[in-house]
Amino acid sequence: MIQATGAAKVQAAGGFRALSFDAGAPLQLSSGETIAPLTVAFETYGALNAERSNAVLVCHALGGDQFVASPNPITGRPAWWPRIVGPGLPIDTNRLFVICSNVVGGAMGSTGPSSPASDGKPHGLRLPPITIADMVRAQAMLVEALGIESLFLVIGPGMGGMQALNWASAYPRRVFACASVAASARQSAQNIALAELGRQAIMADPDWRNGAYMAHNVRPLKGANIARTAMRITDLAADEVRTRAQGFSNQEQFKIALDGGAPAAYIDRFDANSFLYLSRAMDRFDLARDFGGRLSNAFQDASTRYGVFAFKDDWRYPPQDSREIAHALIGAGADASYVEIPSGGGHDACFREEPQFEAALTGFVDAAAAARGLALQGGTL
Repeated sequence: MIQATGAAKVQAAGGFRALSFDAGAPLQLSSGETIAPLTVAFETYGALNAERSNAVLVCHALGGDQFVASPNPITGRPAWWPRIVGPGLPIDTNRLFVICSNVVGGAMGSTGPSSPASDGKPHGLRLPPITIADMVRAQAMLVEALGIESLFLVIGPGMGGMQALNWASAYPRRVFACASVAASARQSAQNIALAELGRQAIMADPDWRNGAYMAHNVRPLKGANIARTAMRITDLAADEVRTRAQGFSNQEQFKIALDGGAPAAYIDRFDANSFLYLSRAMDRFDLARDFGGRLSNAFQDASTRYGVFAFKDDWRYPPQDSREIAHALIGAGADASYVEIPSGGGHDACFREEPQFEAALTGFVDAAAAARGLALQGGTL
């Protein structure tokens, strides 16, 4: 049974479990504004040991949520990392306590554009700008309220990897190990451009209604599907995009076949305004910016162990992005390892069956667990 301490209260309603922080515990934003009251929706898996030393924070990607190892009870969407988090898996819930929260600005129970403001109406575009650092500060409030002083591991793919790196930089004494998976310390110009295409498509949809579509009981499905397509294309390997482009039918000769569900299914699990907020947070992310433009300075004086994982044909976050992180870590004198997996799955490889990745991640987690003094096998910790 998870209990909160301090000003936070655990609430469960509508399929979500969340911590609610009252106005006395505002979230301080990078913009200088605050969010109060604040709600952070989360899920947990496994059990916290007596020493509270086996907690893992999994940070989700742009299209993810808190349901990392279980189906989403609202949308029916299956767990998004079922080969990584669970009993006997690389992040083994038989021996580790896993926390995964919906980020601030999201749409699965945490405070975001679709959640009610103090007047009972959705925040919409009244929500202040959100940054990756703001997401991390909200997670830190959650972790602290759960009575956990130090995390064994912070890990995430894509936008989740950005959060993991920000965690280790901002709270080096509270993160024993950090794993960045198919991520970057700074958003590339290509990704910024594709995200802007998606945002412009959403805002050009007549049903967007200047961000107030919920008040009109409509959704900007056409714009959201274009945004989804722009992101989905970069999930694939370049060769797979070419193959799909050659496989069109006479009826759909101008359309590349992409899987991943219909537009309505996508927007049901990911609010259009949340896409605007979270994609802009990723655009602004540059971990070196506050450290004189030198990335290694972001990791100075840290005892955190780092694992940096990349996939050879990922063109959303190509290996050179991860190598830049690894070089900065080495320059900072950090305990760091870099693994590049020769996958054919593009950015999506981190979510697919990839034995080399799973084995490498298991090795990293097990080595960190041994250094932390945690059991390597399931059972009593």
